[in-house]
Amino acid sequence: MNFIKNMPLFFVFGLLLVVACTQDDDGPIDISNTNDVYAGEGFFLSAELDSGSLIHLAGDTLYVGMDSIWSFSNCALKSIDLEPQWGDSALTLRPVVRYQTVAQDCASPMYRPDTVIKFIIDKKSLDGISQINIYNSLDSLLDTILVRRGAFSLDTFKIYVDSLFDSIKTLPLRTKGSPSLLKVLDSLTPRVYYWRPMKSVCKFTMDKCNKMVPDTLFPQSWSLSDTALVPLRQKCADSTMFYCKSAGWENDSNALGNVQERLDTLWHTHLYYVEKIPKCGAVNVVPDKFSISAYGTKREMIAIRELYTPDASETFCGPSTQKDMFWFDLSFNRMVPDTISMDSLRKVWEKATVATSVNPNKRK
Repeated sequence: MNFIKNMPLFFVFGLLLVVACTQDDDGPIDISNTNDVYAGEGFFLSAELDSGSLIHLAGDTLYVGMDSIWSFSNCALKSIDLEPQWGDSALTLRPVVRYQTVAQDCASPMYRPDTVIKFIIDKKSLDGISQINIYNSLDSLLDTILVRRGAFSLDTFKIYVDSLFDSIKTLPLRTKGSPSLLKVLDSLTPRVYYWRPMKSVCKFTMDKCNKMVPDTLFPQSWSLSDTALVPLRQKCADSTMFYCKSAGWENDSNALGNVQERLDTLWHTHLYYVEKIPKCGAVNVVPDKFSISAYGTKREMIAIRELYTPDASETFCGPSTQKDMFWFDLSFNRMVPDTISMDSLRKVWEKATVATSVNPNKRK
């Protein structure tokens, strides 16, 4: 045993530990009995309701999407119960995540998975219900969907836009009938452009003129930050004769006149799609259910829209309805916001001049 006395003390303790761990009656310590059962409720953080449409019709399939679920173990999820609760005019869903596990189940937690549950409830059970709400485990309202009774219809319209829509003096102006287009003048912004005349000389004469008149070639576009140089030249008063070829002019930048002002006005206009719809009706503005072709005068504009028409027994008009008229702002490609008075827009539409012209290229 003299060799043990000569060994370092820490090595002796390590050797004894190895010998102790090799005994037949040692092993991993159980943290639970094999007959123990763990059961309870987990929780989730987010969820949303989806019926594939802005308006959910009673009796249609509703999908409940849930995310960020914790259920104690990734092997322990027993069920997810929606547990619907009926109120005066709302159906409330409070999903409960239930788990049940035994000692043999894997112990790693299941966190942040997602799932989609199909929720089907008969139409009769939704009598008097105007909306469905869903809450999470923290009692927070996550999503709401309207419940209506009626039917959808998808239609296509062609609206001819004549040249009157290009003239500011004709505004407000609308097309005939419904659906129609309404163009209004919102405001005016005065602007001032600066320019200097620049002498332009004809390098050679192609013909003689009985009378000469000045010709100022104003540009098609102006800049507020720069002073434009505008060629000033002489041309024949008789339009059948020409004094110089179009490519024969030579501008002289050393022969400039005084700076002058050109007054202009910026016209701010709005273009609306307007349609009379049934009372408590609505238009589905989902992109694949509502679209308007590019706006242009002297041609037809094609409108595709899906209209919701309520049943005769429907008494609820949700926030997505606009009384008996639908308004869509084509200038900003959006529904008219609530900040704009629908009554004032309706008065403008009723008083607007009606363009009665029809597409001259359309075959009778």
